Amino acid sequence: MKSAMNLFRRVAELPVYLASAVLFLLMTLTFADVIMRSTFDAPIEAATELTRMFMAIMVFLILPTISGRQEHIVVDLTDPLFKNAWAVRIRDTLIDLACGAMLLWPASKVKDLAERARDYGDVTEYLAIPQFYIGWFIAIMTFLTAFVLLARGLITLIAPQLLETQND
Repeated sequence: MKSAMNLFRRVAELPVYLASAVLFLLMTLTFADVIMRSTFDAPIEAATELTRMFMAIMVFLILPTISGRQEHIVVDLTDPLFKNAWAVRIRDTLIDLACGAMLLWPASKVKDLAERARDYGDVTEYLAIPQFYIGWFIAIMTFLTAFVLLARGLITLIAPQLLETQND
């Protein structure tokens, strides 16, 4: 089982690298747009819609990895109340399961919106990219995040030692 968890950890690194590449593309696009706008008075027409798409790709691409590693922002106001290791384990299990279950609803709504955009034939203004592509991407990554949180909650309850990181 530990080898499977190590494989999942390795696979989870891929979205990090992809999101980093998208961030680099976003920085390059912004730099080029500023130079073109300032120097030649000729902005990149599609920069706004590309920026929106790149931001959505970065955020939702990395969301399952961040949730799986518990690297998201947390408010730990109740930590002093949970001093017992068993109580912390139950709390973490309930939070992961609740968050995973709650993510299923927005994921299904985004899927519905993506299908509506596909039915209407909505495309972006300058590049005419079908908008349902990004909608489906967001829905899939949100469903994946929900699955990751549900799996993490069950693993925390059943075999928390599998979640412990190993030094490579």
